[in-house]
Amino acid sequence: MVFKRLLGSLGVGGPTVDTVLAPGAAAPGGTLSGQVRLSGGSGDFDIEHITLELVARVEAEQGDHEEVGAVAFDRFVVGGGFRLTAGAEHTVPFSVTLPWETPVTELYGQGLGVVLGVRTELSVAGAKDKGDLDPLTVGPLPVQEAILEAFGQLGFGFRSADLEYGRIGGTGQQLPFYQEIELIPAPDYAHAVNEIEVTFLATPGGMEVVLEADKRGGPFGGGHDALTRFTVSHDGIHQQDWNALVDGWVRQLLDHHASYGSHAAYDAGHHGYGDDHGHGHDHGHRSGPGIGTAVAVGAAGLAVGVVGGLVAAEVVDEVGDFFEGDDDEGDDEGSDDGGED
Repeated sequence: MVFKRLLGSLGVGGPTVDTVLAPGAAAPGGTLSGQVRLSGGSGDFDIEHITLELVARVEAEQGDHEEVGAVAFDRFVVGGGFRLTAGAEHTVPFSVTLPWETPVTELYGQGLGVVLGVRTELSVAGAKDKGDLDPLTVGPLPVQEAILEAFGQLGFGFRSADLEYGRIGGTGQQLPFYQEIELIPAPDYAHAVNEIEVTFLATPGGMEVVLEADKRGGPFGGGHDALTRFTVSHDGIHQQDWNALVDGWVRQLLDHHASYGSHAAYDAGHHGYGDDHGHGHDHGHRSGPGIGTAVAVGAAGLAVGVVGGLVAAEVVDEVGDFFEGDDDEGDDEGSDDGGED
């Protein structure tokens, strides 16, 4: 999808910008490539900078309710320093590297309801204007796919996915928000837990997997949250018994009795556990179902089918509707790292 927009600050007759991303899904830590295509207006303009900004639809807890806003989480200068003459066409190819913690927006080609965008900003003769906005599709890393597939094979179902503003203590999180993938418990665990939330924090050398369980209460007490984390490598994907590994993670998570109990670090290469007593989320939360696509559980794991065929189209439309309606507010949030400290 492409949104052509006239540079409003330059008035009628200004240049237009059309950013076209390479087809297919990008990957966290991978390359995002494409072209910025400029069409000259009725006069000559000096293009000082062409900047791409990655933006995300993020939820933030404000007291007893949640607010939604646009957060910018990376910027790249991909061109500039030339004059665009009247009526001229100019193409600037680009290739940039996405942050390793870039959220996943689809699994097996099915949208998860997470909204990311690439905003193109032109600096023209001292004036800045957002010239184009395009949806960004990101698929999982192989290790992320293997873990989610294992959850599906174990009988867990996909409930929703969203982005939460804040940081998870005791981790190496870099972005000002994190992704939560909410799973319906498998039948073997339904008596003990309402849902399990999975967060991936990838790095060049591996990935932290944070699991949080909304545990059911017993006859003498209410339910509570339990949280633990594990680390895995990007290597040896096909040599790992992911079903057994993930099942062990879940059992260890549910054995934690204290709210936000100890974090367990698991090294898939050394096949051992170790405790490092970290901290839980910097602020507590329980997020309900979002706009995520409901993915059925079956023989192929989490992504066998989609409930609600209109969800994918609605998500695509929302990229333009949400970010265009939140442009000014989103810029302010992005410049301030997305919101409150």
